[in-house]
Amino acid sequence: MTTTAIPTATKRAGAATPKRRPRREREGAAWVFLSPWVLGASVLTLLPMAVSLYLSFTDYNLFDPPHWVGLRNYTQMFTEDPRYWRSVVTTVTYVVIAVPLQLALALVVALALKSMKRGKAFYRSAFYAPSLLGASMSIALVWRAVFNDGGTVDNLFGTGGWVNKPGWALLAVALLTVWQFGAPMVIFLAGLQQIPAELYEAAAVDGAGRWRQFLSVTVPMLSPVLFFNLVLQTIQAFQVFTPAFAVSAGKGGPADSTLVYTMYLYDRGFVASHMGYASAMAWVLLLVIGVVTAVLFRTSRSWVFYASEGDR
Repeated sequence: MTTTAIPTATKRAGAATPKRRPRREREGAAWVFLSPWVLGASVLTLLPMAVSLYLSFTDYNLFDPPHWVGLRNYTQMFTEDPRYWRSVVTTVTYVVIAVPLQLALALVVALALKSMKRGKAFYRSAFYAPSLLGASMSIALVWRAVFNDGGTVDNLFGTGGWVNKPGWALLAVALLTVWQFGAPMVIFLAGLQQIPAELYEAAAVDGAGRWRQFLSVTVPMLSPVLFFNLVLQTIQAFQVFTPAFAVSAGKGGPADSTLVYTMYLYDRGFVASHMGYASAMAWVLLLVIGVVTAVLFRTSRSWVFYASEGDR
């Protein structure tokens, strides 16, 4: 008995194998699509940064050509300008007050929304709205009116106008930032929804109450999201400008109590026309934000938990 070999499938006659485009052609297409971003980043970001770095070593008043002075702007900033150090202290105080309060409020509201059965979408949108409106000058002016003499806060609590008291003005500015807790709240809510319900059930079986479940389950599992919000809000807080400018009527008062770093930078650059000095301040702020961010990343190894990598 003979066997007949079954012919294997062959390519149809005339069927051509598709040719891959040459690598150089593929890279060229990628650069075409990337060119708007590259052009924008180069012209609107990198080039102005390079010019600003050069101006930080010059005496430039916006009208005359820059005059090279070396490190004089930096030495004057650190050794001869007491208002500069007041702006530094004011900004650090603002960050220490505003960021923890904002994140705490955002987390509390996110926990409340997670447990809601009805109306979650409506309340989520309502709580997010201040994040869209709070950065505008109009809202900041309304906030100033609320905390001014004869304003809502004065009528309710009889504490007088906060914006006219050196010990309270910065707190009024910080509360405006805390009120804009919508963005971190939405991020917290997304993180809470990713925590497996089995972890809470196991903790409840072990006898853990609500508070113990929050500390032992919610906080560790939410720590990457908490770290993300902390870094993001800290960077934004160091660059605060509009609330302090509006509440203090652009003067940083009373008694420089709301003179945050960016407002003093604006004053030196666009009011006093010391653009070289303002450029030096801007680069110091960039370096400080970079150092603070690096410290946060370094310390995160001891408290941020990644489920896929184990406890770091």
